[in-house]
Amino acid sequence: MSAVAHAHGHGDHGVPPSTSADGPAPKRIIVAYGFWIFLLSDIIMFSALFATYAVLATATNGGPTGRQLFDYRNVAIETGALLASSFTCGMMALAVEAESRLWTYLGAAVTFALGAIFLALELHEFASMIAEGATPQRSAFLSAFFTLVGCHGLHVSIGLLWLVVMMVQIWAKGFRATILRRLACFSLFWHALDIIWVAVFTIVYLMGGR
Repeated sequence: MSAVAHAHGHGDHGVPPSTSADGPAPKRIIVAYGFWIFLLSDIIMFSALFATYAVLATATNGGPTGRQLFDYRNVAIETGALLASSFTCGMMALAVEAESRLWTYLGAAVTFALGAIFLALELHEFASMIAEGATPQRSAFLSAFFTLVGCHGLHVSIGLLWLVVMMVQIWAKGFRATILRRLACFSLFWHALDIIWVAVFTIVYLMGGR
């Protein structure tokens, strides 16, 4: 009888043992939680690249150093463009919440343009360094530099492609719940790239150019 009563006791609550009394978590929470895990794993990867660069920053093998190679005017414009894109991305997120297509497209267009400027300047920097013979094979320092900065640039490229896809989806489907979740994830991703770039700017360019 006690076993039957115990079983009926669980049945009174109407909640399976594997779920909470409030039911399953909303999908937006599950998606946000999963995306935060992705961002943390990405940050761990960048932490390893930063550690590698810190160890190899002085291993020039008689080749050029950061002070000789870095164009600080170029880097300053890069940094300004990417930080400004973080602001316009935030404005786009507010427009998305208001479900304003015009301001969403405008914010996305400016964010894309600033991100593209950043990428173009970074590619110009890489091309100039390679033209001077400062290739990744020249020294451990240059290998670490191209890997770290290039990996960040690859993430920016992926972000720009992602942004274009999201704008096409809004045009085709409107502000659906799934699209709003993806745009929220994009905003997190883009702001994380800005934070990582601040670390790159400080560790690689400011400290490495002394």
